[in-house]
Amino acid sequence: MCRIISFLKIFPVVLLACIFTSCADSDDAVVLRVCNWEEYIDEGGWEDDEAIELSDGRVIKGDDAIYREFERWYYDTYNIKVKVKYSCFGTNEDIYNQLTIGDTFDLICPSDYLIMKLMKEKKLEPYSDDFFDEENENNYYIKGVSPYIKNVFEKNETDGEPWSRYAAGYMWGTSGIVFNTDNVKLEDARHWDILNDRDYYRRVTIKDNVRDSYFAALAMNKSKLLLSPEFRNAGDYEERLAGEMNDTDAQVVDEVCNILKDIKDNSYSFETDSAKADMAAGKVDISYQWSGDAVYTMEVAAENDVELNYIVPDECGNLWFDGWVMLKDGIAGDAAKKHAAQAFVNYLSRPDNAIRNMYYIGYTSAIAGGSDNAIFDYANQCYEAEGDDTIDYDISYFFEDGDTDRKYVITADSGSEYRELGARYPDPDTIRRCAVMTNFDDEAYKRINKMWINVRCFNIKDIF
Repeated sequence: MCRIISFLKIFPVVLLACIFTSCADSDDAVVLRVCNWEEYIDEGGWEDDEAIELSDGRVIKGDDAIYREFERWYYDTYNIKVKVKYSCFGTNEDIYNQLTIGDTFDLICPSDYLIMKLMKEKKLEPYSDDFFDEENENNYYIKGVSPYIKNVFEKNETDGEPWSRYAAGYMWGTSGIVFNTDNVKLEDARHWDILNDRDYYRRVTIKDNVRDSYFAALAMNKSKLLLSPEFRNAGDYEERLAGEMNDTDAQVVDEVCNILKDIKDNSYSFETDSAKADMAAGKVDISYQWSGDAVYTMEVAAENDVELNYIVPDECGNLWFDGWVMLKDGIAGDAAKKHAAQAFVNYLSRPDNAIRNMYYIGYTSAIAGGSDNAIFDYANQCYEAEGDDTIDYDISYFFEDGDTDRKYVITADSGSEYRELGARYPDPDTIRRCAVMTNFDDEAYKRINKMWINVRCFNIKDIF
């Protein structure tokens, strides 16, 4: 079974979760202060018919919130009491501002660029060597993290230190275009300049945040280069792509500003969440979306007999991830607290719990499962199809753990590369043209934020 729980169903529960302190106070309990995105963890309360039965007979069902179940698991496993104080934040900027004014947490789950910023500011506690010991049966993260995600975290560095030392992947995905197949040509959706295509005037939405919007407009600005065979076939293509998609040169920022002004004039709205409903209701035909939201939007639209697809444009896509990091000020040298924080990450990384979170929130876990086949089994159940009109969809890059005899291929409906399967697990060609947008330096932030104010608050076209 696959689903994304409706916002109306989860919202009252989430409000409680964001102010809920689980378990009665206990003097001998380790207190673990966890802060996560809203609606970004399994809160439990599944109906019986929502239980997921895997091919090996295992049944997965969320009865209680995972952070409460963790407390019981931790005591059963280590004979130590832990009390989780679970709270939520709405944006990366929200959680950073909370930290700036003195709020203290032990474990938080920010996005890629904020992880880099916190690393640069020396605010993170490194994971211990024991956390990476694959011989420890309870170290589910290091045993199960996707080889692809592991490589991204190990090869990328901030100030000479790999991301993997300070961050453990939680969810990941791409950014791209959701489009109505009845009203939008696939060939048009293959390129970022659809956001500025006058054939779709006022039928477009774009993200109301500077980083995502800058990325899309930057890809439009560099389209000729990004699509050129010389660039694509270069031996260091991935490195060059990352460099181009993190270009903050003053002239480039000015050019991006003009592109974004044109997009603003062409768009129905700049938004952060409303486009999901607008697309499903048919109010707009094109929306710049994160892959997890794209899955939700396609599923809800299908219930209204509106067919949507998702594609990462041919120029490039943004590879994003959210990860668990420990805060130095929160851990404060407390070995017991650090052990509990790392155990929490491991508990979430246990394959059955990774499946629960994916089912409940709709995003894709960074966990592949290692020798445990549960996560691929779950994906196969969701998208496997029979008949003549099928394709072999290979996602071995995400699951492959060195066993060259094993291939992770789903026989799926033709067109699945543009549907939920493709959004959850992009194919290798799509992954190759995706780049991480890194943390900008202070001067670049000033330029880009000034540009964004110019775009959002003043457009000279409005007065002519």
